[in-house]
Parts: sequence; C-alpha cells; structure tokens
Amino acid sequence: MEFVKMEGLGNDFVVLEGPLTLGRDEVALICDRRRGVGADGVLVVERLGPQRVGMVYWNADGGAAEMCGNGLRCVARFALDRGWSDGGPFSVETPVGPRQAMIEGEDVTVELGPVEVAGTPVSLAGLELVPVAVGNPHAVAFVPDPAVASVAAQGGVVENDELFPGGTNVEFATVRDPENIELRVWERGVGETLACGSGAAAAVAVARRRGEVGDRVTVHLPGGPLLVELRGDTAWLTGPAKTVYRGALPD
Repeated sequence: MEFVKMEGLGNDFVVLEGPLTLGRDEVALICDRRRGVGADGVLVVERLGPQRVGMVYWNADGGAAEMCGNGLRCVARFALDRGWSDGGPFSVETPVGPRQAMIEGEDVTVELGPVEVAGTPVSLAGLELVPVAVGNPHAVAFVPDPAVASVAAQGGVVENDELFPGGTNVEFATVRDPENIELRVWERGVGETLACGSGAAAAVAVARRRGEVGDRVTVHLPGGPLLVELRGDTAWLTGPAKTVYRGALPD
C-alpha cells in the first residue's frame, strides 16, 4: 500500500489514498516512530468528484479524530499534487462537515470551521482552562511563558480527566501583542506536537474574547508560524504543507 509522508509546520502525517478502512492497532503501528513510518496521525483522502475530496483522520494512538487543522492543509496539498484540484477553492468533506480550501504558492488556506468558546473556565492540574470546540475538543490555558510550561505533565492530566469524557487537546498560550500569540500544544492521543492548527484557532478565539487580540493573529508554534483569521466565529488557517517522502507499507 503506497503512502505519502507529509508535514505542516512539523505536524506530520502518513497520507493514504482511499476509500480505505483502518483498524486502531494498524494506525498505531503506522505511526510508531520506531516500528512503523512514524507520524502524529494518519490521513485517508478520497476523490469524491471535481474539486471535491473526502478526509478521515486518526491520531497516533489509533483513535479517530473529528478534525485536524494541519492535516486539512496537508489534504489540500495532496489533492493538488494528485491533480484532483487546480488549487482554486475546492471542498474537503470531513466528519464535521465540508470545509473550503485553496492554495497559492507555498501557502495553503483552509476553512477550519466554527469555533465555540465555553463561557465558564475550569480549574484543573494547576491551570485555569477554557473549553473550546473547533470540530474537536480543546482546553486553553494562558501561562506566563509556554517555553517553560509543564506541557507533558499538566497536558496529560487534563487530557484524561473525567471533565473531558472523550479526552481533549490542551493549549498553553501567551499573548505577546494584539497580533501575536506563542503556543505549545498537548494533542489528544499523540502527546506534544510541533504544531496544531485547531489548537491555534482555539487559543486565538479565547484571546479575542478576552479583548487581547484582533481577528487576524500569527500563532508562533515550535514548528513555525501559522496565520489564524477569525471571520465572525469561523476560523481560517494559512500556512505551508508539503510532502516529505513517498513509500510503501507492507501488505
């Protein structure tokens, strides 16, 4: 089975052409960085028609995820490389509904979808967390400096707490000025990753509600900068996505 290894700001994926059904153990083995290809997740992309593709995503532990912002950008690049899209506006069907995508040069812009910020923060693992839904679950904490935050220790506790029955992604954010946020993310079913598109959108949405940023913010992640635009309550992401290498999985 042929695959493409792709990455968006260091958030890396094994991309397979569908239709295809994978088991949890199979996904986990593919993502194993010692015994498999190694990745933060697996994407299956299927051509559905002119300017229209389908996307299904699994986290590295084999659990299915509703949405992945960097994965969505990699899917858009994959579709262009396959000749399924001309790079102009086209539709990606996801488990949470259709999303628009477009490509200009190295930049891929995608419609991440609605961002819903909860009204009441929760205290957990020494953090004040704001739950956010971006098609998938997030909990955003503002910290003095993400570089020295206890991402693994606190993120792992929050991810698996009973307050989040399906698990959650956890953001450690600092607003530097109205146009810039620094961010590290603990991803549900993966651990800390170099970038998280939906996590970036969640952090910007909470910071905007707090009156600390505007509608257009550059989020600085360990893997690089990602532009987040909030058009009303809908988030759009712009950043690079590229192929790393191609290969084949054993039968």
